[in-house]
Amino acid sequence: MITYRSRVALFAASFLLTGCGGAAAGPEHGPTAPVTAAAPGSSANSVKSAPQRIPGLGTRTWAAVPADADQVVVVTGRGIDSPLATVVLYRRTEAGWRAGESWPAHNALRGWSDHHMGGDLHSPIGVYGLTDAGGLLRDPGTKLPYDHDSGFQSPGTGFEGEPLDGAFDYVIAINYNRKPGTSPLDWTRPLGTGRGGGIWLHVDHGGPTHGCVSIAEQHMKELLLTLDPALHPVVVMGDRASLVR
Repeated sequence: MITYRSRVALFAASFLLTGCGGAAAGPEHGPTAPVTAAAPGSSANSVKSAPQRIPGLGTRTWAAVPADADQVVVVTGRGIDSPLATVVLYRRTEAGWRAGESWPAHNALRGWSDHHMGGDLHSPIGVYGLTDAGGLLRDPGTKLPYDHDSGFQSPGTGFEGEPLDGAFDYVIAINYNRKPGTSPLDWTRPLGTGRGGGIWLHVDHGGPTHGCVSIAEQHMKELLLTLDPALHPVVVMGDRASLVR
């Protein structure tokens, strides 16, 4: 049996090897790759049939956004090789899509990839569900399932020498190569460990990530308080040129 102490030790060791969310190790059991579904607008509901498209998303990207997704977090990278990005939360309304504030963000050190591999220091491009959250700090009041656990440790320093302490105070799991409905600490890797995992939205530590997307703590808390499973939130993420396709 794996003890709690062993769990924390394994998680910390995996972080040192791969960064965000212990992407290197863990048992294999469960779905998912990028979320795909019928194009928005197919529902008879007047809210769903609003014709407006989220700005900056091209035909191919938009087709991957599920028809029932009424909250969409858009992460737009500055460039394919850049670790800098912006995050905007959109909400579907009867009048169309309504944008929230634009927040500065970091992504992976080497930018973006449409075929993410563990340890490649790229963030995965795609559309992914947002179903589970957690953190070292107590639940701030999110409607998402929240795992308050001491396993959310972030030891060491980042690529620019910045301390990582507190980076996992709040996290939202991005459903890339993980099993939805489980803690972000779950090490299920349906596509195999070689394809990486442990890709999260988490608190920014002032530098590039290993594959996650990071924003300021106040914005993470706001996101946690706003996301609602009943609205089927997803994240659309990638560099600007990839998202407009």
